[in-house]
Amino acid sequence: MVIYLPELSKASLEFPPVSQALTEPDGLLAMGGDLSPERLLKAYQSGIFPWFSPGDPLLWWSPSQRAIFKPGVLKPNRTLRKLLHNSSFQISINKAFPAVIRACSAPRASQQGTWIVPDIQQAYIALHQQGHAHSIEVWSDGELVGGCYGVMVGQLFCGESMFNTLPNTAKIALAALQQHLSSFATGYIDCQMMNPFLQQLGAEPLSRRTYLTLLANHKSLLCPADIWRVQDIVLEL
Repeated sequence: MVIYLPELSKASLEFPPVSQALTEPDGLLAMGGDLSPERLLKAYQSGIFPWFSPGDPLLWWSPSQRAIFKPGVLKPNRTLRKLLHNSSFQISINKAFPAVIRACSAPRASQQGTWIVPDIQQAYIALHQQGHAHSIEVWSDGELVGGCYGVMVGQLFCGESMFNTLPNTAKIALAALQQHLSSFATGYIDCQMMNPFLQQLGAEPLSRRTYLTLLANHKSLLCPADIWRVQDIVLEL
């Protein structure tokens, strides 16, 4: 099958309308451009994100359905509460963003390679340094054992990836993230594409049109100035 895609110019930050995204593969919108902070922010503000495999061109997506955690969904269940009671995990915000994205890029048993290539890592580290991308870290005895990262668009958190080296620590990170978001915003988390793990945790599919309305209602809202300062947090049980 031959796919014809609009190719982005490095001289312009404009994207094609998301209504032009392909249905097969679902959501593929454009190729090319670059991973500058300005383009990445423009993409997220438009309901678009980059995703490509090593060796592929830079590809941009806006799928017909998004995986969304609605407010209050990611509360610790009985298993997670028991784990937290019997463990000495510490949870932090923005304490180790580069380490989290590197851990998320590590190969996984169910995948061949990773899309979080060095160029992607550097692009999101740049966004973090500008105050747009953030991480949640889970620690055990000083060792990073779980976490997640993403981009804040107004008051909507657009999640990118997560990892765990100990069971359930990615779930702890997500629950801590939504708790933190709920302290100053509605608590919605966009997880882009649905998968069985997200669905098991309570993510729901949202149509592109409904997602774009959600995005429009959140992207112009401001966050408190110090809400993403480096800090430790406690997950309420």
